[in-house]
Amino acid sequence: MLDEKTKQNYERWLASPRLSEAEKQELRSLSEEEISDAFFRDMEFGTGGMRGKLGLGTNRMNSYTVGRVTIAFGLYLLHRYPDVKTQGVVISHDNRYHSRDFAEEAAKILNEEGIPAYLFDSLRPTPELSYAVRKMKASAGIMITASHNPKQYNGYKIYDDTGCQLLPDAVNDMLQYLDGLPDELEAVAPKGPKPGVTSILPTSIDDDYVKEVEGCQLNPNLPKQGFKIIYSPQHGTSYENAMRVFHDCGYDVIPVLSQCVHDPAFGATLSPNPETAESFIESIKLAEKEHADLCVMTDPDGDRCGVAYRSSKGTFERFTGNQSAALLMDYLFSERKAKGLLSKDGVMYDTIVTSDLGRKIAHAYGVKTESFLTGFKYIGNRIDYYEKLGHGPKFEFGYEESYGCLIQPFVRDKDGIQAILLYCEMALWYHLKDIPLDVAYENLEKKYGYHATKTISVMFEGQEGLKEMNALMDRLHAHPLSEVAGMKVARLEDYETLKATDCATGKFTDIALEKSNVIRMIFPDTSWIAIRPSGTEPKCKFYVEVYQKDGNGIEKRVDDIFASLKEQLHL
Repeated sequence: MLDEKTKQNYERWLASPRLSEAEKQELRSLSEEEISDAFFRDMEFGTGGMRGKLGLGTNRMNSYTVGRVTIAFGLYLLHRYPDVKTQGVVISHDNRYHSRDFAEEAAKILNEEGIPAYLFDSLRPTPELSYAVRKMKASAGIMITASHNPKQYNGYKIYDDTGCQLLPDAVNDMLQYLDGLPDELEAVAPKGPKPGVTSILPTSIDDDYVKEVEGCQLNPNLPKQGFKIIYSPQHGTSYENAMRVFHDCGYDVIPVLSQCVHDPAFGATLSPNPETAESFIESIKLAEKEHADLCVMTDPDGDRCGVAYRSSKGTFERFTGNQSAALLMDYLFSERKAKGLLSKDGVMYDTIVTSDLGRKIAHAYGVKTESFLTGFKYIGNRIDYYEKLGHGPKFEFGYEESYGCLIQPFVRDKDGIQAILLYCEMALWYHLKDIPLDVAYENLEKKYGYHATKTISVMFEGQEGLKEMNALMDRLHAHPLSEVAGMKVARLEDYETLKATDCATGKFTDIALEKSNVIRMIFPDTSWIAIRPSGTEPKCKFYVEVYQKDGNGIEKRVDDIFASLKEQLHL
């Protein structure tokens, strides 16, 4: 049974003269369950932007919902950036269904508001969008992408003049303009006194970006003969730039050709998400055939990457985002130190759900660390803060557990092409020393302790799912768990109240970050759990890290914690 709001939204769309007869017929063909999911709410614009399933409806990605958000973003820019009418907005997109349509629609609406737009001639990766905003000295950027989501999704991310995604306060300012607009079928862009013009960006942007990426290398002259690499862009945006970089840097790279087509259906992969084993099936199959040493991949919008390597047993194994970044960080810092390039006042940035291992490595090299809420925008913003301050720690590395990192800050978002280039260099460096990557990682664990991490996502689809997820988080904030898998919680961090509680004494301390719907539980041995709803998808994410001085039974402890959570939270 449809609730009143859902029914009104559905009937409003059916009656609208803006919809074609074909669109109305499509609406009439929807089941009650499909109507409920498509119309029970407006498409939410959160701190990570807007992301959802493609289709007709208020809770869907379509030209109407995209148009309304673009009108609001334009109004925000006109108020926030006095020079936006000359500096303009850079727009890029990925390979998904309607991505180019949405990019062109956004450009058209901004032009109507008097704002120039700069479009690439075709799809480009998210990090290049960030770079282009900075290079063009534009006021803002728009990226049409659903990252690594399945084919039925698309999304919309917004960037400021520094090439960084908007922080929550700025998003909230933009949302005031969005809230002041009529609904998505009635909203009309206000006409500027002089319309803006859409220009196609020159290919020199690609050349300059590729040159900057290649400049990230620490050991460009390592001998590369006999070292084979398999690469997949997962049907996405990074293929052209990545292959240029590999060729220029002299690597022997064999692409997974079936996954190099810009296919919105992702037809040659079981998953475009580098976090999953399914995404590596074709890469590893080709690696075995070609007797390759390493597999690297970027996700469809090119900001995340994954790594699989030939282990000491001769099999191909995958690293988690925590593991690969820790190993890369150790390589970068050790080589920078050896070359006199490691700053005496360096800093590494990560997030509150990232492994403790990275912080231990950084501290061992004398590098400070700062941890932020999930979202690379906080890292990008911090880089900008110190840059404008004119003094403070020098950026050395930034990463998230979700397979995203940044080597050099000419980009202010995760950069998958920077990452895969340096992963290849690191793997080659170990290869020349005859050290398989699993052995190299084992050496890290022997030095810093064993850290087993795992992330599980629980989907909460539709109207009832959203209510269930919100109720779950409300219960956790009101009645936090005191024990999990036989372990007492020693410290509770509630990022909604910004209070950390010492569970033995009951003493509170303040958390110096922005408010967020996150609960984090730390145990006496420093193992921990974090729980947070996704900012872009209908799911709740559960993170676990177990720390031990040795690796005996560590994976079982992770599984035991998840089993206990599942039972206590009735998942």
